[in-house]
Amino acid sequence: MSRPSQDLSHLTVLAAFAHPDDEGFGSGGTLAMLVSRGAQVTLVCATNGDVGEISDPGLATPENLAQVRQEELRKAMWVTGVKDVRFLNYRDSGMAGTQDNNHPNSLHQAAKAQVVGQLVAVIHEIHPNVVITHDPFGGYGHPDHQAVCRHATSAFSLAGDGGSFSAQAWSLGLLYYTCFPRSNFRRMWQEMLDHGITPPFASMDIDSLGTPDEEVTTIIEVNGFVDTKIASLNCHQTQMDPNGPFSQMPPEKIREYMRTEYFMLAGRQGIQNNQDILGEL
Repeated sequence: MSRPSQDLSHLTVLAAFAHPDDEGFGSGGTLAMLVSRGAQVTLVCATNGDVGEISDPGLATPENLAQVRQEELRKAMWVTGVKDVRFLNYRDSGMAGTQDNNHPNSLHQAAKAQVVGQLVAVIHEIHPNVVITHDPFGGYGHPDHQAVCRHATSAFSLAGDGGSFSAQAWSLGLLYYTCFPRSNFRRMWQEMLDHGITPPFASMDIDSLGTPDEEVTTIIEVNGFVDTKIASLNCHQTQMDPNGPFSQMPPEKIREYMRTEYFMLAGRQGIQNNQDILGEL
């Protein structure tokens, strides 16, 4: 049960995602709630979203899309209330098997030790109590989502032992994966079909999308922050196709999905086994 008056000024949160807009769908309401209660939130975005969609050619070109999407994320986080926004500046790798996977500046081509080292450095700087990132399934299987999950998970573990990254270990925090429950994907896809809408990723096996429901550990109701979440997402204009499947859904249905966010508690550093910081919001 959410406690609106709960003071979280003692809490520091690191949210690490692959592309601008990844932060919004699964955790935008939670991030807004945390900030509203005083938590210090740092958002790290691994890529600049260089090969994402361009909903309107008047908004960006393939040549400047990275810069445009960076600015969209800054605006989105201004709406959410997150002041500390950082980019690792890797190139978007695109979907699995595409030519973008082979670009030398892509996250897909980056050495694991390099990316993990960057994330460890942020953890040692801000000492987060909570780290939030993608789940191992990457939501809908995007390789950059999966890569950031792997790298953030490794950074979470290695930051606690110093090792080759630092002589001073960090030792207090919980690791959460943002989840899109598989049953929610199935339900949304069926509702789209019922409304005559072709779902995104229609060629993919619906049973492979999302997190298995039984792996969800933490559910947060963000009813009071849905408007903020939607306004923040709307800042990512290049990615908001006005004719896309989500835009065609009845607004009340979209709000219904957005008011609940799901997480998997995946790791601990120096925290009691029965403590679930997000679950206590």
